[in-house]
Amino acid sequence: MDLPKHMEYFDPTALRNGEIHVIGLGAIGSHVCEMLARIGTPDIDIYDFDTVEEHNLANQNYFRIDLGYEKTTATRANCLRINPQMKIITHNKGWQPGTRLAGYVFLCVDNIDLRRQIVQENKFNTAIDAMFDFRMGLEDAQHYACDWKTQDNINAFLETMAFTHEEAKEAMPVSACGTTLSIISTVKSIVSDGISNWINFVKTGKLNRVILHNAFKFQYINM
Repeated sequence: MDLPKHMEYFDPTALRNGEIHVIGLGAIGSHVCEMLARIGTPDIDIYDFDTVEEHNLANQNYFRIDLGYEKTTATRANCLRINPQMKIITHNKGWQPGTRLAGYVFLCVDNIDLRRQIVQENKFNTAIDAMFDFRMGLEDAQHYACDWKTQDNINAFLETMAFTHEEAKEAMPVSACGTTLSIISTVKSIVSDGISNWINFVKTGKLNRVILHNAFKFQYINM
């Protein structure tokens, strides 16, 4: 893959720890994978148990040709169309307890209880460099990141997850028929923030722990 547009700024093939895990391939995770493919990331592991449905096309990186396929299969095919040199390992049952994680982990699942479980299981996993978490409403989105060097960092990361999945669902905007509302511009904005945060961390060792973003009022808070 020819990558002259950014290779002098960021060369993903030179990662000190080449492992990248993207857990969850919905609105956030499918676009994370697309951006990683376009950047030229050589290897990723992707996790999801779901299949592509028509309603996913509104805000996820899938196409009509993907309908009915496992999200791991469709994401792998879409990434390889962009970057045929990528090595992509698929995990069709999603993340499972005991799964080995290392390097850079993108938490893109839509269940806060599962996110917390993944973090708690890996609190003492020294093979991880950092985790990048995404949460999204209709207009507002949040990105949380954690440098895995210290337990203080990880405990602070866990404190951002001190609520249940049911409580999170109650706070989400829904349509008249009860469907959770989401719009592609909010998705793309927070994914871009997260990928840029990851690039900065790989390049400099520094990251923003929290990015709060309103995609329609153009408001940012970085910490």
